[in-house]
Amino acid sequence: MNGFPPDAFSLDGFDLDAFVAATLAEDLGPDGRDVTSEAVIPADAMFEGVMDSRDAVTLAGLPIAVAFFRALDPEVEIEMLHRDGDQVAAGTDLMRIRGKARAMLTAERSALNSVQHLTGIATMTRAYVDAILGTGATLLDTRKTIPGLRVLEKYATRMGGATNHRMGLWDAAMIKDNHVAVAGTVEEAVRRAVDAGVARIIVEVDRIDQIEPALSAGATHLLLDNMAAPVLRGAVTLVGGRVPTEASGGVTLETIRAKAETGVTYISVGRLTQSAPAADIGLDFAYA
Repeated sequence: MNGFPPDAFSLDGFDLDAFVAATLAEDLGPDGRDVTSEAVIPADAMFEGVMDSRDAVTLAGLPIAVAFFRALDPEVEIEMLHRDGDQVAAGTDLMRIRGKARAMLTAERSALNSVQHLTGIATMTRAYVDAILGTGATLLDTRKTIPGLRVLEKYATRMGGATNHRMGLWDAAMIKDNHVAVAGTVEEAVRRAVDAGVARIIVEVDRIDQIEPALSAGATHLLLDNMAAPVLRGAVTLVGGRVPTEASGGVTLETIRAKAETGVTYISVGRLTQSAPAADIGLDFAYA
């Protein structure tokens, strides 16, 4: 397969250089050393390597790996064979690398950890997206991300075909049961958000009788929590398209299609970032 140079990579709210530097500093310790490579590998040795996938996956994180190798060997030669978002079969080569052996070995674990984790998220996400194809529902991720990795993990869900939900606590209000408990009622909680000038007000409801009060108070989006498919269908009918509806809570690959077929606008799944297993991706080097 003909390769191509790595693409430029940037994400809003994510400093790639800082992430790479911090990750390598964690691995190299206070003296900045890979004592094994220093002891075993000659300083002038060169390696060639191939990163490949041992499973069928949806890719995410390849540019992160490139950044790790380039940070330690600015002259490294990298030939990309696939891009993030590609779906590949088991045994597929993903990139070819040629560079300083010590640098390649020092960067290897950080590069692989990133690609394995993000590709695992993208792969699970793609399975959920495929499960609801044709229903009209859109898959959303959640804020259930590893601290410090939200922007990257939400990027990975996009590579798998999902749409990002809130990025944080700042871009929309989400009124949940604890907020309602303090405010006293759903209506009062929503009213307070409206009075505060919040434009997007998502309201979690777990009973049908909460829908009209939430809507009348100014909710702009209803999160229908832990409702079985028949109940969801009734809730969607009651809302009647006045605001977007979202099914959430306990969604699995086995249950998601039935929920999607109720007519909800969205289905959110926390396990995409919370529980996705790492993809089996490897990197084999040899002397150049």
